[in-house]
Amino acid sequence: MIIGTAGHIDHGKTSLIKALTGVDADRLKEEKARGITIDLGYAYTPLPNGDVLGFVDVPGHEKLIHNMLAGATGIDYVLLVVAADDGPMPQTREHLAILNLLGLNRGAVALTKIDRVTPQRIAAAMDEIRSLLSGTGLDHSPIFPLSAISGEGVADLRAHLDNAAVTLPARADSGHFRLAVDRAFTIAGTGTVVTGTVFSGEVHTGDKLIISPTGIEVRVRGIHAQNRPAESGYAGQRCALNLAGIQFEKSDVRRGDWVLESPIHAPGQRFDAQFQLLADEPKALKHWTPVHLHIGASEVMARLAILQGDSIEPGGTALVQLITDKPICPLNGDRFIVRDQSANRTLGGGKVLDPAPPARNRRTPARIAALQAMQIIEHDQALQLAVTDALNGLDLARFAQTRNIRQQDAQQLWQSLPMHVVAGFGFTPARWSELKQSVVSRLSREHAENPDFIGPDRTRLQRMALPALPRPVFTALLDELLSSGQLSQSGPWLHLPDHTITLTPAEEKLWQRIFPLLQAEPFQPPRVRDIANFLALNENQVRELLRRVARVGDVYLVAHDHYFTRQAVAQLSAIVKDLAETHDGVSAAEFRDQIDTGRKLAIQILEFFNRIVYTRRTGDKHRLRQEAAVMNTGF
Repeated sequence: MIIGTAGHIDHGKTSLIKALTGVDADRLKEEKARGITIDLGYAYTPLPNGDVLGFVDVPGHEKLIHNMLAGATGIDYVLLVVAADDGPMPQTREHLAILNLLGLNRGAVALTKIDRVTPQRIAAAMDEIRSLLSGTGLDHSPIFPLSAISGEGVADLRAHLDNAAVTLPARADSGHFRLAVDRAFTIAGTGTVVTGTVFSGEVHTGDKLIISPTGIEVRVRGIHAQNRPAESGYAGQRCALNLAGIQFEKSDVRRGDWVLESPIHAPGQRFDAQFQLLADEPKALKHWTPVHLHIGASEVMARLAILQGDSIEPGGTALVQLITDKPICPLNGDRFIVRDQSANRTLGGGKVLDPAPPARNRRTPARIAALQAMQIIEHDQALQLAVTDALNGLDLARFAQTRNIRQQDAQQLWQSLPMHVVAGFGFTPARWSELKQSVVSRLSREHAENPDFIGPDRTRLQRMALPALPRPVFTALLDELLSSGQLSQSGPWLHLPDHTITLTPAEEKLWQRIFPLLQAEPFQPPRVRDIANFLALNENQVRELLRRVARVGDVYLVAHDHYFTRQAVAQLSAIVKDLAETHDGVSAAEFRDQIDTGRKLAIQILEFFNRIVYTRRTGDKHRLRQEAAVMNTGF
């Protein structure tokens, strides 16, 4: 168990820890000289069952709240320290407000310096403390009158803490490893060491991790867990990690960074959250207020954008988006504290909902509904609601990342719900059926409006029917419709099975004269003008017929007035596919040599395949798209 102290300056936090553990948590020369705690201090003591009790000693001075916040995040148990002679003071109240905002509801109160006051003052101070704790997460916490100097009452508190450590529910070790760095230093002969609280997962000697947000890769050379050498560390422990990496130095990591596994390395500069403004604020908090944001062990400047309304009244809660001045690495469920622009007072705090929100449309009803789902703690319930609200599919990889769910656990979660999973996106079965029906209905309307066209290609159909759907999902949806016979494909054109285009007898007769000319040299067919001259026909008449035959799907307009037969395009597509798979893409020169044409025509053919989304150009190469295999069978 990790215990964090809290309370006003000079109320005896450090002295109490020394009385409980025998360790002086003040480690800096300045701290010893001035007799006050400036930075975080740490102490450890063995428990009767062999485990280790860890203490984080935080500064009590109002100007050192930023250091207090770096240590308060991640603790299991609060030890609120109040001096009997002073009673609750300003920093006692601010520390308590911070602890409440961080969701810390397990703790005890140490009423120190009882050797300096009368029994009546002790009783009065206890009443003041009970009144102060009323309505907070620490309401009804036990109070232990004691003196760190004489030792009176210290044993009772220690026995209580020992028992609390035994009965404290163990933290879940699920999720990827994640440690909030609160110290980084170098030890001669050892190298760079970072310390912090393990928020989730576990770490082992030899593991490869990431320094986030910088993205530097490191390897764990050694571990101290709860101040003892260990081969591994777990959620809920304080760990020191000896890190090494290529060109990795101590200056590459600092307080506020995270050490974590790569799947949850996703730094950003905005997150959506549920926020509460403290009730004792003198006025409402306005939209776009500049603030100091404390999250994990980090402190950054940010702007607070209100997603519901234009202000938050004292004591009120609201959905907000925080936009930071530098990258941070929050995850769903992380707690944070917000202080005013001058860092003089705590404004409020809350819980991260979405660590990677959209920059636009952040106030729409659909977006607010999505954030409501993210407030649910249980993964399965949150997933069920999120999938129901996600009309264009829920990105399951992102859901797992933001909630720190390992892949194996995520797969079990997907299978536990009646969910249709397509290309990494989740849909309710009812919504998936609606999407397929939308495509069929839109095609039906298209046929009614343009009866002389066989149908649109995939790209145009998506723009017409479901433009917001992720492309891989739309491709899978079309595949299902084609497999079930609800859709048909003629080359790149999609249409309903009963929609056909036929030529008139006169057009068919003329087509029979033109087709042999196109087929004679299939990779270099004559243009419209050449066909008209050869057959002594009107050029516009030939052009109009070929346009109509293209609507049927028997020819393709590859370049201006340059039509290729379906068979030629099928052969060319197979050549492109073979070259792309064996040569890491197709260059114009390779393609020209393969089909034995001029360079200009080879480029025009490759550009045609790009237009119909069969290939895409990357530099000087043309590479197959995902749709290529399906389309190739339709030519």
